[in-house]
Amino acid sequence: MTEEQARNEICRVGRSLFERGYVHATAGNISVRLDDSQGGGFLITPTDACLGFLEPDRLARLDAKLQQISGDRASKTMTLHAAIYAAARAFDVQTRCVIHTHSTHCVALTLQAQLQSQAELLPALTPYFVIKVGHVPVITYHRPGDPAAAQLVAQTIARYGEAGTPIRAVMLERLGPNVWHDTPTAAMATLEELEETARLACLRASAQVSTLTEPQIEELRQTFGARW
Repeated sequence: MTEEQARNEICRVGRSLFERGYVHATAGNISVRLDDSQGGGFLITPTDACLGFLEPDRLARLDAKLQQISGDRASKTMTLHAAIYAAARAFDVQTRCVIHTHSTHCVALTLQAQLQSQAELLPALTPYFVIKVGHVPVITYHRPGDPAAAQLVAQTIARYGEAGTPIRAVMLERLGPNVWHDTPTAAMATLEELEETARLACLRASAQVSTLTEPQIEELRQTFGARW
C-alpha cells in the first residue's frame, strides 16, 4: 500500500464508521504503519478530528520514532498505537492498521458491574465472533492517553500470543475497543464484528445467554483456523 493509498483508505474507513454510528463527534482514531518502501513511520488521524470529515493531506505523518513530519497535530493515542504495532507484529508481522472507537455497545458492556470479575469482554457467542475477532481482553480503566495503558496493552498482547492465541483486539474499560489487522478494511471488519456481538450481548443482558460448546469451538479452529 502506497502512502497515498493509505491516506485515502484512512479517510474512507473513517467516513464509513462515522456515517454508520461506530464513532461520534471527535471520538476515535485510525493509524496505518507505512512500509519501508514508503519511508516507514506512521499516518494517524489528527487530534480532535471527526472521522467523518477527514482530509488525506491533513493526516499526521510521523517517522519511526514518532516525531511528527507533517500534517495536523497527531492524536495523543499514537503512543498506544505504536505499542500495539510493536507487540502485535511479533505474532502478525503484516499488522498495518489500528482502529480505536468508542463503540456504544462495547463500552456499555464495561459499565456492567459483573464485568469487573471478567478478564475478557465477551464469551464465544457466535461462530463469526470466534473466527473473525477471537479473545478480547479488557484493560482496566486508565485516563485517555495514559502511558500505563499502552504498556499494559502491549503486555496483554504478548501474553496471549505466547500462550498460542494471538489477539486482534483489546477493550479499554469505559473508553472503547482497539482493533488491528493487515489493512484498514480488515481492521474495520474486525471492529464491526466485535461491536455487533457486543450489541447482541446487550440485547440479551436480561436473559441467560448460552455460549458455543468446546466441541463447536474446536470445529471452528480446525475448519477456519479460529484463534480461540
